[in-house]
Amino acid sequence: MYDNKKMFILGMARSGYEVAKVLVKHNCEILITDMKEQDEEKVKELKELGINLIITDKPEELLDDSFAYVVKNPGIKVDHKVCLKAKELNIPVINELEVAYHYLPKNTKIVAVTGSNGKTTTTTLTYEILKSAGLPVHLGGNIGYPMCSLLDELKENEIIVIELSAQQLHDFYDFRTDIGILTNLTPVHLDHFKTYENYKRCKKKIFNHNTSLVILNGGNQDVIDLTNDIKSKKVYFSSSKECDICIKNNAIYYNEEIIKLDDIRLKGNHNYENIMCAIVVAKYFNVSNEVIKEILTTFAGVEHRLEFVKELNKRSFYNDSKATNVTSTIIALDSFKQPTILLLGGLDRGHSFDELLPHMNNVKFVVCYGETKERILDFCNKNNITCYKKDNLEEATILAYDNSKENDVILLSPACASWDQYEKFEDRGDDFKRVINSLR
Repeated sequence: MYDNKKMFILGMARSGYEVAKVLVKHNCEILITDMKEQDEEKVKELKELGINLIITDKPEELLDDSFAYVVKNPGIKVDHKVCLKAKELNIPVINELEVAYHYLPKNTKIVAVTGSNGKTTTTTLTYEILKSAGLPVHLGGNIGYPMCSLLDELKENEIIVIELSAQQLHDFYDFRTDIGILTNLTPVHLDHFKTYENYKRCKKKIFNHNTSLVILNGGNQDVIDLTNDIKSKKVYFSSSKECDICIKNNAIYYNEEIIKLDDIRLKGNHNYENIMCAIVVAKYFNVSNEVIKEILTTFAGVEHRLEFVKELNKRSFYNDSKATNVTSTIIALDSFKQPTILLLGGLDRGHSFDELLPHMNNVKFVVCYGETKERILDFCNKNNITCYKKDNLEEATILAYDNSKENDVILLSPACASWDQYEKFEDRGDDFKRVINSLR
C-alpha cells in the first residue's frame, strides 16, 4: 500500500525514526522534519539509507502535492500547519502504527489497550501473562516500542499486545484489532482534542474493524454509552458492581474464582480492574489459572506508575511520573492512608486542580514546581492547604524530604505533563529517582 511512495514524516522521535526505516525498505522517498536537533548516530544511519532529514520550525513550507502521505508523530496536534495544509492538498495524514499494520505477517493477532488511565499496567500485565504461558507474544505501541520496530521480529500467527493513546487512534483508518480494551474514560487531553466528545470519538476508533472481542468498563457510564452500538462480543468488567468479570467474596470471578484479592501483589480497585482486563485476554487464549496466579502474585507494577522507589530514614518515596492528568493523581492519592507530601507541577494545560480536593485528606502539604506552580499555589491557598513553591523538581524533592517526618509518604504524582522541563514523563521519573538516591 505504501510501496514506492513519496512520504512526509512530521516529527522524528522514536516513531518517526522507526517508520522511516520500514518505508525505505519499500522503496519510498522520505523526508523527515523536526524542530529539534536529533541524535547524531540516528541521523547518520538515516542519511546512509538515503533519508532526508531537515530541522525546521516551518515544515509546512516543505509540503506540496508531490507527497502521497503525511506520517504524523502522535504528540503533534491535529491542527498543526502541516496537517491543515495536507487537508487542503487531499493528502492523508496517518501515523507509524497505521503504516506498520499494513506490513504485519499473516494472521497476526492484535490485542490493543486504550483508556484515560490504566493503559500501561493493563498492557504490561497482559503481555507478562501471555509470555509466561509460552505464547509467541510481543509488546509495543505507546508503551515505548513503536510497532514498526517489531516487524523484523514478528512471524506468522504471533500476538502483539499494544498500548494505544487517543493521539495515535486519531490517525487510524484500516488498523484492525482482534481484541480491543477500553479501561475507562475521563475528560483528559482536552488541550489536544479541544472537546471531550472529540477525545471519546478517537478512543472509539480502537474498535474499528474489530474481529473477535471487546473488553469494557461496566462501571464507567461514558464507556457504556460510547460503545452501545459496537457489534463485537462484549465482556464487561467492574470493581464496584456485578459484571461478567468482577469482585465477589474478596476474589476476582470470571465464570469461576480466578484469584483471591489478598494474593494479588498490586493493590487498589483501579489495579484490580486492570487485572480483570488481562484475565479476560488470558482466558481468550486458554491460559490456565495457575499461570495467571503466578504472575499476579509477583507483578509489582510498571516503572513511573505508583512505583515504590525506596525507603530512606523511614520515609517512603513513590514515583508516579506517569500521572499526567488530575484523574491519575486522584488514583495515586487514594492509594495511601499515611501522611503524604505531594509533588505537583509541570506543563500548564490550563486544567483545574479542584477535583483533587476531596482526595487530599491525608496530604500534609504540597510542593509545586514548573510551569503550573503559580496556579497550584493559588489552588492550595484558596483551600487552606500548605504549599511550598520551587522552580524545578530537584528543589521540590529536596524541600519535601527536608520537611518530612518518619512514616511520611513522599509522592511525585504531578497531575501535569512533563514537557515544560523534560522531553517525556520517563525522564521526569528518572530525575526524581536520581535526586532521591542522592539524599542522605
